[in-house]
Amino acid sequence: MNKDEFQGGARYVGGKVEKTIGDTVSSRDWQVDGVVDQVAGGAQNLYGRAKSAVADVVDGAPELADKLGSDVREAADRAGRLARQGARTVQESAEDAPLLWALGAAAIGYGLAWLVHGQRD
Repeated sequence: MNKDEFQGGARYVGGKVEKTIGDTVSSRDWQVDGVVDQVAGGAQNLYGRAKSAVADVVDGAPELADKLGSDVREAADRAGRLARQGARTVQESAEDAPLLWALGAAAIGYGLAWLVHGQRD
């Protein structure tokens, strides 16, 4: 186990705890931060696992290390970038959520008022 695997796993678990606390106290910020930490921690753990796999390949077959090592490293880096992009997307969509909820509540309220009072001639 390398540093990235350990830190990623710890961040993932911390994110789980943070989200659970956010669910308990109904704090949207804690929930979003928890999910972001889970995604980032999972990505860092995956990157660490890929690094370990590369190290195993290097130890087991030095002649394959040049070819496979760079490919696996590149794939791990790409996975990390995608995870960070996903975390940003989750965070950005959470920032827009209150406006969407307000618009939805207004539309439902208008619809209920129309049903209750009906059309007036």
